[in-house]
Amino acid sequence: MAKRVQRPRSRQENAAPRKKSKRRARSHRSAILLRWCVVGVLGFVAVLYYRPLASYVETRSTLNARQAEVRELRTERTRLQARLADSATLAALTREARRNGLVRPGEQLFVVRGIAEWRRAQRAVRRGEARIGRDG
Repeated sequence: MAKRVQRPRSRQENAAPRKKSKRRARSHRSAILLRWCVVGVLGFVAVLYYRPLASYVETRSTLNARQAEVRELRTERTRLQARLADSATLAALTREARRNGLVRPGEQLFVVRGIAEWRRAQRAVRRGEARIGRDG
């Protein structure tokens, strides 16, 4: 096999390794500075958008609450309109008058007491526990 011939080293190869060029270092520093500037601008824009976004979210939640309240009020209004229409009838007027203790002319009023005790006794009779009053 043939021996390789070594060629003589040039002056550049013999010299100590050179430092990175200033131009390259500056371009690297300016790239980092540019990145930080972009981050700063994005942060500033985010700060500017915070208040309007917070206001929007608050307004939207208030709107949802008001819409729910409107739905409830409409339901109540419908119920009250039906009750008003029912109260305008003669039967409803008579029912309210009797509830207030009024009677028609010629009718005789009877007051019945002890209905709750009578009902309890009736339930007991149905169950087989016949007990009336205090005798047991």
